[in-house]
Amino acid sequence: MTWTNIRYPRPLAPGATIAVTAFSAGVPEACHPRLEIVLAHLRAQGFRVIEGRCLRENIMHVSAPKEIRSRELMQFLCDDSIDAVMPPWGGDFAMDILPLLDFERLAAARPKWLIGFSDISTLQMALTTRLGWATSHTVNLMQLHPEEPEPLTRGVLDCLNHAAGESFVQQSSAAYQMVGESFADNPNAVLSLTEPTRWQVLGETDTAKVQGRLIGGCLDTLCHLASTPYLDLAAFHRASDEKGVLLYFENAEMPPTVYLRTLLGMKYQGIFKGLNGIIIGRNAVPKAQGKDIDSDETLLQALADLPVPVIYDADIGHLPPNLTLVNGAYAQLRVEGGQATLKLTLC
Repeated sequence: MTWTNIRYPRPLAPGATIAVTAFSAGVPEACHPRLEIVLAHLRAQGFRVIEGRCLRENIMHVSAPKEIRSRELMQFLCDDSIDAVMPPWGGDFAMDILPLLDFERLAAARPKWLIGFSDISTLQMALTTRLGWATSHTVNLMQLHPEEPEPLTRGVLDCLNHAAGESFVQQSSAAYQMVGESFADNPNAVLSLTEPTRWQVLGETDTAKVQGRLIGGCLDTLCHLASTPYLDLAAFHRASDEKGVLLYFENAEMPPTVYLRTLLGMKYQGIFKGLNGIIIGRNAVPKAQGKDIDSDETLLQALADLPVPVIYDADIGHLPPNLTLVNGAYAQLRVEGGQATLKLTLC
């Protein structure tokens, strides 16, 4: 299967149809009040919401058996009356549906936005690198509370209301959340922004400027897709032509020792070759008890010798807020003095 140009979904404007299905973890009953709040918020903004059957249960870490989850996802992705698919959140086992998807059939469908982060990026990488569909690594649906004041979180749907050829600009956050409230305990929880944001550049500088086509997601799952048909970085490099590639990722659960082994393994596979730069989100596991290596030292040992900028502690991942990153879009990023400006062009 070959492709040459990124295919952008239609702008996600009020009146668009959003399908909600959990192809990884479902929503247990204790979190149903939060789910009702965010679904009502989508409708209040003028979106038509279709709720899938794979959503309101979570058994053995998934919403339903893989055959049912994959069939419902295929139904939504191939239905050209649907504009976007928004899972409630990520999970652990989206990988198990990959062999059950019909990529030939998907190639003939109109692309839809697949929106979210964490295990959602498992499917995003497959759709972008195998089919050339633009996908959106950004806030998860369950974070979109109507009273959320944080700008990056509040603005995700506005970012996706852009047509092919248009651009939008985002600024780095002022602060981020280290520990948040449980949606089961408080259905109206919003982000608790207690820690000052400071983007960093590996090496003896705090300034970097990089550009290229974006691709990336959650490292915990992407490292297992490397060298499989579901992460075709070679195809993505070919389609990027002279623009080059910016790889981004974030660590959700790996302690520093596992994180270092993972990065070295990817390095030995050649995944970091030919890039314009690497952007890394805030590390959700910066230290591990009984170990004298932390996440910063991990990056130094694994990536300091790369001939391109390595930017880290970015607004990506499991310590929110999250930028809206469009896989396939042309990105221009500038980091200076701990702050960042990101321009994305849907070209």
